Amino acid sequence: MSDTAASAVDAVRPDLPFGTLSVAMATPFARDGGVDYEQAAALATKLVDEGCDALVVTGTTGETSTLTDEENLGMFRAVVEAVGDRAKVIAGSTTNDTRHSIHLTTEAAKLGVDGVLVTAPYYNKPSQAGVIAHVEAIAAATELPIMLYDIPGRSGIALSTETLIRLADHPRVVALKDAKADYQATTRVLANTDLHVYSGDDGLTLPLMAAGAAGVVSVTAHVAAPLFRELVDAVHAGDLAAARRAHFAIDPIQRAVMTHAQGAVAAKAVLHWQGVLPNPAVRLPLVELSEDEAAAVRADLAEAGWDL
Repeated sequence: MSDTAASAVDAVRPDLPFGTLSVAMATPFARDGGVDYEQAAALATKLVDEGCDALVVTGTTGETSTLTDEENLGMFRAVVEAVGDRAKVIAGSTTNDTRHSIHLTTEAAKLGVDGVLVTAPYYNKPSQAGVIAHVEAIAAATELPIMLYDIPGRSGIALSTETLIRLADHPRVVALKDAKADYQATTRVLANTDLHVYSGDDGLTLPLMAAGAAGVVSVTAHVAAPLFRELVDAVHAGDLAAARRAHFAIDPIQRAVMTHAQGAVAAKAVLHWQGVLPNPAVRLPLVELSEDEAAAVRADLAEAGWDL
């Protein structure tokens, strides 16, 4: 770990239970289709060495919907054992099935994870009352702190501002990963709750932090963690000029990772090109980058000065 990254991690504010720079971590697969837990541990170590103070394991980017319970738990175990003494491990242990979510979260807690990511139930499209009941049922079954995940583009429903304000009153609901891209709605949440808000859109990290967000849960930080560390630390230090420089440096990289293919697909490809992962394998229904997509990703990275 560089001196800068080490000092950043050591200086994490104790009032931020999920740190300031988290990665929505990819799940590495072997070419035979199995989860590669050794590579997962190595990837987690790399990310923490580069300045990440939290990791979300088997969330959307971790392809959780294609993992068995045993694979999910295996990923939690591998990452906790690799970096659990140096970074917070947040379990992507919830689904659209409340009972299943409670079971997987309870098992994850036994492995030593530090928190749980509770996504808006997808596909079912419950009412806001149903969402609240879902979250409250999971919270009642665990002592772990909860990060809500508002991502209507994937879940099919948004967490309303009123729902977020209500859930913020629950003692275990402490954070929000905001991937709704509704700046005005997030502003109301920041103004009316004590939730620690994290940008769930890499490109919106600076504006959301300028309004008071604690940091980011990033996909692009798989390949650009030091730059995100600079951005996040600059905002917390009140150095807007430095934050803006980091934001501009990140922009072509986040475009490469987030605009041409699903984030897990592009992130794994770039990690493979960098020599971090032995292959860019994903599970169906995801497929690896096409030639045209790979060319577009490389073009954006070239704009950032990268030659991969």
